[in-house]
Amino acid sequence: MTRHLVSALAFAAAFALGTAHAREPIRSVGKLAFADAGTLLVADWQGARIHALQLPPPATALSKPFNLKDVQGPIAKALHVDARSLRFEDMAAQPRSERVYVSLSIVDGQHAARPALVALDADGRVGVVDLKKVDASSVAIEDEPSPDLVFWRDVPAQSLTVTDMTVHEHKLYVAGLSNRSFASTLRVYDLPFGGRPKVTTVEMYHPVHNQIETRAPIRTMRVVQIDGVPSLVAAFTCTPLVAIPLAELKDGAHVAAKTIAELGWGNEPIDLVPFSSGGSDYLLLVNSSRSGDLLPLAAIAEGLRQPGVTTPIEWPTAPLAGVKAIMAPLAAVAQMDNLNADLLVALRRSDSTGAMQLVTIPKGAYLRVSDFVNEYDFPGFVYQPGDAFRQVHPMFYRLEGHPERLREPQ
Repeated sequence: MTRHLVSALAFAAAFALGTAHAREPIRSVGKLAFADAGTLLVADWQGARIHALQLPPPATALSKPFNLKDVQGPIAKALHVDARSLRFEDMAAQPRSERVYVSLSIVDGQHAARPALVALDADGRVGVVDLKKVDASSVAIEDEPSPDLVFWRDVPAQSLTVTDMTVHEHKLYVAGLSNRSFASTLRVYDLPFGGRPKVTTVEMYHPVHNQIETRAPIRTMRVVQIDGVPSLVAAFTCTPLVAIPLAELKDGAHVAAKTIAELGWGNEPIDLVPFSSGGSDYLLLVNSSRSGDLLPLAAIAEGLRQPGVTTPIEWPTAPLAGVKAIMAPLAAVAQMDNLNADLLVALRRSDSTGAMQLVTIPKGAYLRVSDFVNEYDFPGFVYQPGDAFRQVHPMFYRLEGHPERLREPQ
């Protein structure tokens, strides 16, 4: 794997982001999405705005995997705060740079939560983006939820103003809540920002709850081509999967999304990552409460040709319906994104230490072998003839930073 060395000085210089102030202050940082390699979109629910931050041009990609076993400590040190005060909000990998941006809230119990944005490279260097000085433009979210609505005593409805963002062909698609009676809302902004967004409200049939739902928002979504038709594929809590042709997202419309799958109850979808592997196209759904769901686009297309899921599941013995997913062994993942054509990058918690990690995971495998101890790891192990892992394990050892495990195949 080719490596391009970048000095610490050069990395630090990349965050001299200019002195022009944003037109509006950035009061909070939540969901992130790259409009292009130099423009990072940041959702600000407290300010009811979306900011477009102008970042330095992408540095030369290191072509190096991430194996950072504790990023909470280095990030806290760079921000001059206690590591326990950090709340991780979102993560996005900068295209062509293999640099990862992380949005955070600093909650110390004595002051209102403060926003922070940092970038990390595979060598663990942390750069802090000065949110008061970064060159930025912004656009208002005019119909944010009422400040009086609170869930579970301490979750403001306004914190769900933006639950996900995705970019497609110079348009920004924003899912979240509004103050309308049909609260589940999709806002579509032109990029660069100009004019008011197109606003669509969304309903869908939820097979777990056996009802049409209009309030709970989309939690994660992406635009993909399905049989040549650009469509929004989205997941809601608990976990119905829906699809909406983009042509239906007209200003002022109310859309009934087709439910094409029920993927399981008692779960919140975290990220939906599109990629190609082995000549096929996929969406990988990362979940809060179970393994990931690998969804071939061919299966989603077939699901769209069907009438859709319109009847309840048989809980708890038959919790799934519609498009069938392939299990992907991804647990404790907080956020995930494409790093490059071969690797995913995951922000995840260590089960044993609780440390927040930033690590790469190969597409097609969806695991890290260093997370486990099994038969292959014992001294003196001999591969049996035809064992497919004989050729695969060396790739994992190199990617995960364990060259001492490399040995001549027996």
